[in-house]
This record gives sequence, C-alpha cells and structure tokens, in this order.
Amino acid sequence: MESFVIQTENLSKVYQSRKQSVCALDKLNLTVQRGEVFGYLGPNGAGKTTTIRILLDLIRPTEGRALLFGENANKSSPALRQRIGFLPGELSLWKNLTGLQVIQYAGRVRGHLDMAYVNQLSERLKFDPSKKVRDYSSGNKRKLGLVLAFMHKPELVILDEPTSGLDPLIQQTFNDFLRHYSAEGNTVFMSSHVLSEVQAVCDRVGILRDGRLKAVERVETLTHADFRWVTVRFRDAVPPELLARVPGISQVTPLEHGYRFRMVGEWQALLHAIRDCYVLDIQTEKPSLEEIFLAYYNDVGDSEMAEAAEVKEGEA
Repeated sequence: MESFVIQTENLSKVYQSRKQSVCALDKLNLTVQRGEVFGYLGPNGAGKTTTIRILLDLIRPTEGRALLFGENANKSSPALRQRIGFLPGELSLWKNLTGLQVIQYAGRVRGHLDMAYVNQLSERLKFDPSKKVRDYSSGNKRKLGLVLAFMHKPELVILDEPTSGLDPLIQQTFNDFLRHYSAEGNTVFMSSHVLSEVQAVCDRVGILRDGRLKAVERVETLTHADFRWVTVRFRDAVPPELLARVPGISQVTPLEHGYRFRMVGEWQALLHAIRDCYVLDIQTEKPSLEEIFLAYYNDVGDSEMAEAAEVKEGEA
C-alpha cells in the first residue's frame, strides 16, 4: 500500500444545513503514486478543496476514508504530518512579521529548520524574506507560501492553485522545480484551473465534476484526443454546406478564403467532398488541454464545445 502515497476509498462529504444538504464529494476512488505530479482539475465547486481538506484532516468525511502513505489520514500521527507540505488556496499569515520570522516560526513548530535550503528556495523564486508580510504583493505572499510548503523537504506536497499571482517567468521556474522535485521520488498533488500549467508539469490528471471523478488519464493520453481542428483555404468560394454535411465534421466557422472546423475520424470523407475544389492550404491542430477538459466536463456536448471555440476565437 506504500506504493500509493494517496488513496481514497468511496470518499464522500455531505454538508448539512437546516434548509438543505449539499454533496460536495461523491464516492471518490483515487490513487496517487509515489514520485508523480498529479493534477486535480475542476471548476469552483467541483469538490477539489473539500478533497484536500479531508486529506489534511481539516474536515472529516461523511463516508469512506483517505489514506496517506498507507495510514488513515483522519487517525494519523504527528510524524505523518512531517512528511507533508501544504499550500492553501487562501494564505493567511501574520502581517506584522517578516517573511523570515514566519519561516523561523514554522521551523520551530516542525522542530527543524534548514536555512541553507530555505535560502536556496528563496533565491530560486526570487523571494526577499526580509520584508514584512503586509508589504508583500499577492505574488510574493504566494512565494512565501511555497517556501513554507517545501522548506522541510516533504515526501508529499499538496498544492491548491500554487501559481496564482506569480508572474510567467517565476511560473516557469516553479514548473522546472516541480519536475526535479518529483524526479527525486517526491509526490505532488496539485489542484489547479490553469490547464497550461497542468499540461506542462503533471504526469496524470483527474477531472472532477460535481463531486464525482469523471476521468483519470495520463496527460499524453488526454492530449491524444479523437478530434482535431482543421483549417482549409480555397482559391474560390465554397459554400459551408459542402463541409457541414461531411460525416465527422462540426462547428464550421467561416474564415477568409476558407473554413475552420472540428473533425472526428479519418480524412477520406473530407477529401472526397472537396475533390473538385481548388485547395490552397490545409492545416491541422491538436485540441488544447482546455478544450479536452471541456469535452470531458460537458460530456463532449457539441453545443458546449462550440461555445468554447467561439470564446477562443474571440480572445484571439
């Protein structure tokens, strides 16, 4: 069981109030292996933070159980806590203390402080620990939180939206650090909605919807989706109906001298349909992880995918 750093068995959480009950987590069965970076995906309200709070014994499940390193997360010893680092989504710190004072306090609580490693982390993140917390920007507060999460070299790090507020260069530095950290045999469980970040650093991802785990896949498997975006440009005008009636083609969008559309399946039907047209150019592109995520989250509904494509086109 030690091969699984995290294991949940029918993990459920129902929040009760006088007026209603809300199921935040519904029979979650999940395993995270040693040495992997696991991305936990889902929009707000999907159950990501509830999962993390149960793993850290901040709240108790309604049913099921969670195991960390083979031990029950809700009955674990203080020694187990020494093996875990945590960065919450909302970081609340002592405003009148300096970053260094916060770090020193955390070191005293844990019983060990390796200042050489703290300095190494701070330098890598370009973090100045001499300032008071109240003077830090949101990005620098996030850096302090990362230092606190990693400073005792934990075997498991649980991160809730770790790069929120960080500038792109520091995000890239942190991504590189995560890859090296996991390569040393440590495990990272990362909740995020930044799908480009997940695609860059994660080995596997779990997709959560309304408290239910919809899929667990390796990133390369997810990105090898069964559809692609195709752009075809013609010399002469071609009616959109010619493409729209081809099997496997949907979401046909007019472009200058051509069309962009979503295609599933083989090329033969498309090539047969445009055999009499003068084709200037054909380009294909793989769907982004965000589009794949939306496909899972919306049960691959064409209307939702169309809306996502329109948003993407509008942003471009």
